[in-house]
Amino acid sequence: MGEEKAVILADPAGKCYGFALKVFKSIENKNEKDFLMDFVNINFKEFRDKEEKIKILDTVRKKNCFFIHDSNKEPNTWFTELAFVNEALRGASAKDITNILPYLKFSRQDRKDEARVALNAKAVAKSISSYANKVMTVDVHALQIQGFYDIPFDPLYSFPTVVDYLCDNHRNELENLVIMSPDAGGAPRARSFKNKLENKKVITELAIGYKERPRPGEVSEEYVILGNVDGKNVLIIDDIIDSGNTLNIAAKKLKEKGAKQIWAYATHGLFTEGVEKMTDVFDKVMVSDTLYVEPHAKLETISIANLIGEAIYRNAKGYSLSELFK
Repeated sequence: MGEEKAVILADPAGKCYGFALKVFKSIENKNEKDFLMDFVNINFKEFRDKEEKIKILDTVRKKNCFFIHDSNKEPNTWFTELAFVNEALRGASAKDITNILPYLKFSRQDRKDEARVALNAKAVAKSISSYANKVMTVDVHALQIQGFYDIPFDPLYSFPTVVDYLCDNHRNELENLVIMSPDAGGAPRARSFKNKLENKKVITELAIGYKERPRPGEVSEEYVILGNVDGKNVLIIDDIIDSGNTLNIAAKKLKEKGAKQIWAYATHGLFTEGVEKMTDVFDKVMVSDTLYVEPHAKLETISIANLIGEAIYRNAKGYSLSELFK
């Protein structure tokens, strides 16, 4: 047996723990004699005044450490615990620290949209860069935030996994299909998804929605769809479902225009106003498992644990990550 050189770390009390174990198993199943991966728990103890104490429950000295942080945690707790774990890993003499952030919180706050506001995405990046050696995340909201990081930043993409899943499990529903972006900013994302489907011999069309947002968090009723959706099945592609307002307006407009089956896929399902708000409008809603969502009859979860596992394995072995997405 070769010498153990890598370790995955996770919080056993978090909702992400099952996901982290899946990632670990996907690597362990490779059964390579020259590559050993260990799994270590992290204990989060809270004092009476709500201060937290972080303890890594096994040695990580001289190991390549991959901390899979729980994106289900409340954002401020998520940020604080991330900083504390990184400090603990550095103090425990980890050889290399990679933060695996399935859903990168604060990534939507990447610009000054009004006076005297903080660039929270930059603050997160500076904290991580001061301790970690690398970051991995999935379908980051704004790719340009890579510029905030002083360390390598690997943006992974869920779409190849999702396309394979759809072709294996929903091939019949892919007939007469339109891929739609709910807004102009997501058009490149929808086009990329369309291209990946066509690589699997699934011919689709493209539609784009246009909306105006008069105030933050509000969407005007004036919503225009560019593209032919009459008599078509439509799959709306997005990176985040927050309240679901935009997608619901898009779905209602699609029905007015004669669309048949209406589905949605978003990588990160926040569902801040509940899943039912979406499932009442859509025939099916799909999300990845970057965030835990309670099961629902119209909700389908597509696991990307194998994708994360392969990315960790390739990183530890020094193999190319871009090969995953060709």
